[in-house]
Amino acid sequence: MSHPGMRFIEPDDVETMIFDWGTIKWFSEPRVTGTEQFTMGVVVLEPGKGHERHNHPGVEEILYYISGEGEQMVEIDGHQERQQVRPGMTCHIPADVYHETINTGWEPMRIIAVYAPPGPEALLRSLPGCRILPAGELPD
Repeated sequence: MSHPGMRFIEPDDVETMIFDWGTIKWFSEPRVTGTEQFTMGVVVLEPGKGHERHNHPGVEEILYYISGEGEQMVEIDGHQERQQVRPGMTCHIPADVYHETINTGWEPMRIIAVYAPPGPEALLRSLPGCRILPAGELPD
């Protein structure tokens, strides 16, 4: 595991969270960089899978779509807005707002996710479906 306060982080420096829908690597979080204001990671959603409807109480989120294609839902005041997303697009999700991201393409979808303030990454780590692969190890 990395040491808080790192400034240059490579993929092998951080653990990988593995879920049935894909993986996440948190490149900046309190446990890695000592950050106090935000968390940043790369999410990979497998084809046809994604994060179903959920929210992050008290935490804003920014999603930047790197590769692949999908559908992003953001629910404001009970109204769901759905948008096809592709590389180069960004979505802002206000604190407490329900949302979901589904990979609708044939290849993995890669997304940069930023939380402000940090917190949801620690919650994800504690979920029953989360398997932690130590830094530097590759999945089976």
